[in-house]
Amino acid sequence: MTTEPLIEVHDDAAALATAVAGELLARLADSQSAGRVPAVVLTGGSIADAVHAEVARLGTSGEVDWTRVALWWGDERFVAAGSDDRNAGQARAAFIDALGVPTEHVHEVASSDDVDSAEEAAERYAAALAEHAPEGFEVVMLGVGPDGHVASLFPGFDQLDEQGRAVVAVHDSPKPPPDRVTLTFPALAQTRSTWFLVSGEAKADAVARALSPTSTTPAETPASVPRGRVETTWFLDRPAASRL
Repeated sequence: MTTEPLIEVHDDAAALATAVAGELLARLADSQSAGRVPAVVLTGGSIADAVHAEVARLGTSGEVDWTRVALWWGDERFVAAGSDDRNAGQARAAFIDALGVPTEHVHEVASSDDVDSAEEAAERYAAALAEHAPEGFEVVMLGVGPDGHVASLFPGFDQLDEQGRAVVAVHDSPKPPPDRVTLTFPALAQTRSTWFLVSGEAKADAVARALSPTSTTPAETPASVPRGRVETTWFLDRPAASRL
């Protein structure tokens, strides 16, 4: 079952981050109460950093058992493990280590220190998904670029058409670094809830296109594609929502 997207508009990025963090903690607690070990797909970028900081601030209440949460990423930059470009490194510094998520539940994409190519990193990540998240995710969080991309699925790229693989390599990314690993649309669809986190007027056109799918195509605006099985919510600040 999929439903029409819900839209939440918050005054600014700070209010948006607090709202998303609070909703995430509540969702994790509910999932654990239902006997599940929730798997969450994280995103990167400035709004994600703000959300992670709020998760760190609010997440010590005891509402969530952090030893029973599994973390994944929608995409990752294929760079050295210690690079500031790594989404995983940013999230670790922001909240993962502080809240005590067990290492075995933090599923990072292999770095260029670990394997020789983004293709090999994609294959390893796909194998980890098949082993540890065969039923999919509780929540997939996605940022949106000004061009309408999500994860590392960029407008006009061949990866948008992938239907057989859950994870693929990306080269010549229009934003640096050029080599990346990303979940595909079929993998992103294996989730109860899909949350878009979007802040800033620079994203307003992309948001408007994605929420008006009759006026765009997946090739033009990849953000128009992902949907949760139960819920799809766009968390926006007022600037990002200004073209709706």
